[in-house]
Amino acid sequence: MKKIILVCVLAIMVNACKTKVETTLDPKDYTVTSQEIKDFVTFLASDDLKGRNTGTEGIDEAANYVESKFKDFGIKPYFDTYRDNFKVGELDAYNVVGYLEGNDDTLKNEFIVIGAHYDHIGQSKTVVNDSIANGANDNAAGTSGVLALAKYFGTKKTNKRSLLFVTFSAEEKGLLGSDHLAKRLKQDNFNMYTMINLEMIGVPFKDRDYIAFVTGFDKSNIAQKINDYSGTKVVGYSEVAAKYNLFRQSDNYAFYKAFNLPCHTISSCDLSNYDYYHHVDDEADKLDYNHMVQLINSIIPGIEKMSNTPTKEITLNEN
Repeated sequence: MKKIILVCVLAIMVNACKTKVETTLDPKDYTVTSQEIKDFVTFLASDDLKGRNTGTEGIDEAANYVESKFKDFGIKPYFDTYRDNFKVGELDAYNVVGYLEGNDDTLKNEFIVIGAHYDHIGQSKTVVNDSIANGANDNAAGTSGVLALAKYFGTKKTNKRSLLFVTFSAEEKGLLGSDHLAKRLKQDNFNMYTMINLEMIGVPFKDRDYIAFVTGFDKSNIAQKINDYSGTKVVGYSEVAAKYNLFRQSDNYAFYKAFNLPCHTISSCDLSNYDYYHHVDDEADKLDYNHMVQLINSIIPGIEKMSNTPTKEITLNEN
């Protein structure tokens, strides 16, 4: 009887081990999925977070969520904790900053910053008894892109240069979170190579020959390099973005001012293709997740390549 019991226990252990092996994520097979993106956005843009206004319980829940995902993905805190604290008047605010060290002894001392703001405005004009400005496209979408890229690189670990993954607060208060962090890093002699910001990537364009545009298109060769590295035209030029100088209107700009290096925002919404900016109907169900995963998976080869080139190939253009 003891032998029979022992055999049964061993069989169960072997089967359990087999199951564990079969469900382990294989880095070489991992790609970002639309369901992952949808799950990120659905949480961040839920009514429970009440529009993620700076200094509220809702944005604190969002910060906890981002931190937990960074931890799950193997992204470490860059500072003593994930939070980069600052004040907005009397309000406590914080960027969430994660770090993935590069795998090259020399290049790991250079950083690529990948960011998006995770705050929103809290409330907007009431429509059919709804006053919560959920901010799905603005900017749970961009935040979901940062999380997806963090998971991809945290899984693959293919980056020779180090990567800093950041979600900014108080963007809606005047780009305050990115301004605080850029100045702090500059004072610390942070060795930045370039900065890519993701803003409103939740909806596609129609009748354009690219997936998203780059703000400040002519300021550097980053668009050309991303397209070259990716082997397709992922990003392009937006006349609307140029007309309204969107280069200065998002979190890339503080880094450009502090470091005078290529720092750009990638977006697939210049307000010509979305009707719900700062509107209560900017909800998770309005976004196109197949488009979002196409964009993110198309950006990945560009970031992967720029994190591995022996020299810094992305440079500012001459004035």
